[in-house]
Amino acid sequence: MSKRHELKAHSPKKTRRIGRTILLFLLLVLIAAGALAGFILFENEKPLVTLTDRKAYLGETTDISFKVTDGRTGIRSVVVEVEQQGTIKELYRKTFPRRTWLPTWMNSAGPLEMEDKAVFEAAGAKLKDGEARLLITARDFSLNGLLRGNATVSAYPVIIDTQEPRVALKHTQRYIRPGGSGLVVYEISEPVAKHGVMVNDQFFPGYPVAERENRYLAYIALPWNTTKIELSRVLAVDEAGNEGKSVFSMILKQKKYKNDRINVSDNFLSSKIPEFEANSIEEISGETLVEKFLFVNNEIRVRNARRIAELCSRSVDRQLWQDRFLRMPGQSMAGFAEERTYYYKDRAIDQQVHLGLDIASTASVPIKAANRGKVIFADYMGIYGNTVILDHGQGLFSLYSHLSRIDTLVDEVVDQGAVIAYSGATGMAGGDHLHFSILINGVFANPLEWMDQNWIDININDILTRL
Repeated sequence: MSKRHELKAHSPKKTRRIGRTILLFLLLVLIAAGALAGFILFENEKPLVTLTDRKAYLGETTDISFKVTDGRTGIRSVVVEVEQQGTIKELYRKTFPRRTWLPTWMNSAGPLEMEDKAVFEAAGAKLKDGEARLLITARDFSLNGLLRGNATVSAYPVIIDTQEPRVALKHTQRYIRPGGSGLVVYEISEPVAKHGVMVNDQFFPGYPVAERENRYLAYIALPWNTTKIELSRVLAVDEAGNEGKSVFSMILKQKKYKNDRINVSDNFLSSKIPEFEANSIEEISGETLVEKFLFVNNEIRVRNARRIAELCSRSVDRQLWQDRFLRMPGQSMAGFAEERTYYYKDRAIDQQVHLGLDIASTASVPIKAANRGKVIFADYMGIYGNTVILDHGQGLFSLYSHLSRIDTLVDEVVDQGAVIAYSGATGMAGGDHLHFSILINGVFANPLEWMDQNWIDININDILTRL
């Protein structure tokens, strides 16, 4: 037999071998693809559930914010429920349509992440006050679990509380003036998350009264330009968001403050504007010295007020001060809430209000702490120049400004009479003097009341001793 015939005889066998090899390869590919598809479709990684705003209490109406993530097949459904002694109230349900039957790393069957909130409304839930469980169930698009998907059930213990805290007034300020201060004492029936006194739109936090359980005090002050007290009440908000309140009234005794004229000279401008520019983080706007002065006296003043309010929004919760605040010796140059008109070359260019007491001094006179307190600010501050602010506890603060030198550090607790700085003429000051202010939770108050032992005895000491 020739070689040609021999090759021809073996060709069918060779063809069959190649066919079997191809078939085996295709079978392996199908098995691998099936295994991969099974690995993807039957993956067993459960969704992750997170409460983004953990709630320990559920009140009359409570938002429950949550987040769900699933890094594989995607989120199929999310259900939020509250369960109490076998009774279940559904608050939220969301189901996502399947986007594809064969998820890949580029295209999941459902969203990989979602954030939303459920709302608990006690009136419709028909559940009792007391212990309960918040349940969040999330499923993915896996075919695990008899095709129902992997499920995560996160349970969080909660307390349903729909009862508002009771507020009992023990003392309220009867008479008060614009720029004046006062004291409110009250009791709350249960521990709460937030409490204090609201006067018009200003909130004054409350602080514990020493050695008296559930009894609190709040110092209040009216802004200098108050013309009417529309609303005054004590508020108490518990962890569930229930709000208790007790309304009281005060009699506003009007007070008229002085007007003052301030002459702005070229010498003053040429000496002060470079100081402000050297100490300002941002550029002092304006082409001329007068324009820059107006920018400082308005825009920088507003920023300073905002910063002071922020510093005085947090206070030590115990009383550090005792009895009247010391007054530095010297002649009074300007009083509280004097309305100032600024003149340049006999032309009125600006108006502002002086929120403190100016006391004349010679250069570099030692400035002493008016009462015991904690230093919360010791630095340069715009129109106030070098400034020290003391926190005397329970929302009461004192401010010392225009200093030539600061001799204390932030967080230091200083006793009454301790030297904290030296007088000067920094900031918006034309000569050496001390600018002294009293603030209650960021509201400037008349310092003269706090320098008067008789006023403190009648309005504070006697009340706290008697109650």
